[in-house]
Amino acid sequence: MTDSEASQLVTSPLLSVAYSDIETAASRLKGYAHRTPVFTSTTVDLRVGSQVFFKCENFQRTGSFKFRGAYNALAQLSPEQRQRGVIAYSSGNHAQAIALAGRLLNIPATIVMPADAPAVKQSATRDYGAEVFLYDRETTNREDLGKTLADERGLILIPPYDYPPVIAGQGTAAKELIDEVGELDLLLVCCGGGGLLSGCAIAAHTLSPRCQVVGVEPKRADDATRSFYSKTLQTVHNPDTIADGARTACLGVYTFPLVLHYVADMVTVSEAAILRSMFFLWERLKIVVEPTGALAAAALLEGVLRLPNARIGVIISGGNVDLKQVGKLLSKASQSKKAATKKPLAPELS
Repeated sequence: MTDSEASQLVTSPLLSVAYSDIETAASRLKGYAHRTPVFTSTTVDLRVGSQVFFKCENFQRTGSFKFRGAYNALAQLSPEQRQRGVIAYSSGNHAQAIALAGRLLNIPATIVMPADAPAVKQSATRDYGAEVFLYDRETTNREDLGKTLADERGLILIPPYDYPPVIAGQGTAAKELIDEVGELDLLLVCCGGGGLLSGCAIAAHTLSPRCQVVGVEPKRADDATRSFYSKTLQTVHNPDTIADGARTACLGVYTFPLVLHYVADMVTVSEAAILRSMFFLWERLKIVVEPTGALAAAALLEGVLRLPNARIGVIISGGNVDLKQVGKLLSKASQSKKAATKKPLAPELS
């Protein structure tokens, strides 16, 4: 894609989600999704030199922001579509969200999950009532498998991020945050396929026009960052990152133009930084955060981004950690913390 083509793309009808869609989604979710808490920390504020607001989606139903988009999407299906049932592919959080939303709306749900997805996410998806199909990431394309099963069974496919109703639902997280704390100077959002980032950026653009929205990825899964800077869609195959929610191959047909249009910057963080930040959030904020959920915080806590004397929002995207692995994760995080050396601070944002 050339720069000219990218420019046409971001002004095309593919900018398919507007703030009005997020407002409608918020009304649809009222009474079904939790209005998640906003945490603050004097320790964090002193450490980064700004006032920081953590939007804690780890307290959302199913343990992540994904319930917002899933419920918003399923609630819009026609009676005939609901009777047919839905199918989704997911490493875990979208899977659980679709399963629960399906149960609440009496819609049968089938989920395609990688065999190496965290056991806690597989178990919860089944507990919510969904039928689970496991696949091997190395040999099977989940999109192809999902489409094949949808065609064979007549199911409605609900993608995990590249789907306008899902994007609009995810944007309600930023809407709630800004409604509660007021306008922000900076909003940090993790990025996998870009659904949460896109939705939050649209909401911030309307509610806090001066706010810079920055997406955060693992360095080992930096496809969106490379796409953002090259204006050409980049991919990464099955990236080896602890942030399993960010192991998507690329941004989507809908999310890529939205990211280019609304997001101010993209940055990446190391595996060690993710672990250290997760450890810090567990230790200081006393909240359960999964590695992907700590991505946005890592960019701030590790000094990848600096904006002194600012009002900064951070989306904590989820807290679905396999408790059997917690000891190993926290041990790695502790070792990483001890081994970390002082690095030069990142340049300040203007």
